[in-house]
Amino acid sequence: MKRKVIIILLFVYSFAFSQDNPFNGKWVLIKDKSTDIDRYQYFTLDISINKNKLTFYQEWGRKKNFTEKMELTLDGKIHKIKFNDRIFQTNLYMSVKTPVGEEKEVTAKLDGNILIINEKYSVKVSQGKKEINVKNIFELTYNNNVIIYQVIRDTREGLSEIKYTLKRDNFHNAYMMKMSDNWEIDVKLPEQACLITLQGIVNEKEPLLYFIYGEQWDFRYTPTYYEYIKDKKYFTFTQLNSLEQAINTFKDKIKGYIVWDKNVRTSLIVSFTVAGLEKAIVVTEDMLPLMEKFGLNKIEDFRGKFTGQTDYEIYTWAYNKYWKDCSRDFIFWIGGEHGKIMKPGVVDYGMQKRAFFTDLSADEKDTLEFELTKKLFSEMKPYSMVMGWHSYKKDLEETFVALLSKYTLRMEGLHTLPNMSFKSKVPLEPGFKFKNNHNIAPGKEYKPEKKVYISFIQTDGIGLGAWTRPGRGLIPYSWEVTMNLLWIAPSLLECFYNQATKNDFFIGALSGPGYLYPKNVPKEHLPKLIEMAKDQMKQLDLNVFEIMDYSEDGTIEGNSDLTPEVVNAYFKYMPDAIGFVNGYYPSSTFAVKGKRALISYDYYLSKERPEEDAVSDLKELARLNPQRPYFLLAHIRQWSDITRVKSIYDKLGPEFELVPLDIFLKMAGENPTFTEKYFDVKERKKRPK
Repeated sequence: MKRKVIIILLFVYSFAFSQDNPFNGKWVLIKDKSTDIDRYQYFTLDISINKNKLTFYQEWGRKKNFTEKMELTLDGKIHKIKFNDRIFQTNLYMSVKTPVGEEKEVTAKLDGNILIINEKYSVKVSQGKKEINVKNIFELTYNNNVIIYQVIRDTREGLSEIKYTLKRDNFHNAYMMKMSDNWEIDVKLPEQACLITLQGIVNEKEPLLYFIYGEQWDFRYTPTYYEYIKDKKYFTFTQLNSLEQAINTFKDKIKGYIVWDKNVRTSLIVSFTVAGLEKAIVVTEDMLPLMEKFGLNKIEDFRGKFTGQTDYEIYTWAYNKYWKDCSRDFIFWIGGEHGKIMKPGVVDYGMQKRAFFTDLSADEKDTLEFELTKKLFSEMKPYSMVMGWHSYKKDLEETFVALLSKYTLRMEGLHTLPNMSFKSKVPLEPGFKFKNNHNIAPGKEYKPEKKVYISFIQTDGIGLGAWTRPGRGLIPYSWEVTMNLLWIAPSLLECFYNQATKNDFFIGALSGPGYLYPKNVPKEHLPKLIEMAKDQMKQLDLNVFEIMDYSEDGTIEGNSDLTPEVVNAYFKYMPDAIGFVNGYYPSSTFAVKGKRALISYDYYLSKERPEEDAVSDLKELARLNPQRPYFLLAHIRQWSDITRVKSIYDKLGPEFELVPLDIFLKMAGENPTFTEKYFDVKERKKRPK
């Protein structure tokens, strides 16, 4: 028995020492995160540690002009290494040289994730010789994929540090390409649709292809996120400059192509479904010579196939042929713009989910399309995702969301969501925790004065609008968090949280774990959806939640109020929320329960409203609500940057005080001056036919 134990222990011991040391491998310099290596331009390390032995090999120069190899033990033993060249890698000066043929004394020690190599040697300088002592510290970080290399010379004590950042040779290397702002069928759409489908294929297992979209794209963060992951995630990008170059780079990953018909817009949307199922790219007739050049296989050809057919007929055909192979967790609506323009930014992610793509109508007046939409919704799993956006041509946002909510689905928009296949593969920074800028100090009393308290919220998500524009941080401001990014693109949320100033406050949205209308959700399913949203809020460190419901004809004349049953459900199933926000356009639902407030927007700032008129509007609202304190919640669309909002606030006068949203809701909950009110069926106004 003892012999068996000894054998097992010896095996475990041997196994432990046989494992690759995390330092082992080739390491390449990240130039823009390192001390300038000036004329050398090239620096790599190759490290091998086996038990107590270290092999340390470095190359540097304009390409690979200079090399040094040292074989050392890790016990502090002094090794004498001859200089083979007068050039040493960490030299910053023209006249400083190492004496060829002479020796340096070197010791090495390994302490967990830190490797230390000490060197003592003489260098030739203009005044003769000078002995220097050098401590080279190599620290592993970022899950053992990055080395921070610090050079400490006794001759540089008290001066700026010499530091290099290196990463594993094969770690976070990717490609980048810039997209045009033109999305017309007869201009740039064919090429860019092809690239987006290529992206869906390429990023299947790891993030390899990223697009920077134009200045007119809805989501303006693509350059910001690009710089963020280069800085924080140690990505290195190679730029691609043409479709041909992109296909050539990734041709081995492409299983074939689908030809769509430029005369039948819908054929492209059907092609997206096939592309996801077959790992194929979509092309037009004029791109066929390029396909032949690379020897790619034709999978489907839709030229002329759908001529003269309605969208209902085309999608019915697609349903019969492809639906059985598609996901029941995701379905993608490539709506938005219509006619000769399409912006299919989210297609790459849908391909990876093997999703069915469509832009069917949710308007019951479009009888056939409406029935097919219902059929698709009914065959999805409960709580599954509808991603993309409705067609601006066929129906209204409120019509579409109201219908999907009836089927217990949830939406994440827009159709223009970019690079999701890439971002979904980029994990959070090791050890990262989402931390909001809470403003309420524990135990502190917030007693309102006889003032008008105002708070601003930008709706429609962080990635739209003012986040990347100058002015953020000037005033307290609240931002809707697209909470599903927690699992769709966590590193994007990490980027936003890291960029937040002390004046940026995040809130949960919208109505659930995704966009939905709670009045339309079957009653038995609403608690589950609210609890799902609650869990996301906890992970994201959020304590204010926003609700929006246009299911009662959400036009300007419509009713976006909430029923008592819906309000009670949010209060019950989100016990940690300090308060709630409701509405978008006109709404008048107000409630207080246990000193927690639900407040609807009193004001909507449109992009067309002149500043002086907005100031007059807010002052008139204060006169219409004379009791003090008055809590005025303002809804700011993404088109108004913060400098504009601040300019409006600065003109309101001393009676107005801008406060962070959490303090605003705390004061309102403890000192309500609004009238409690809910949705009234009698006030329902139907949208004109």
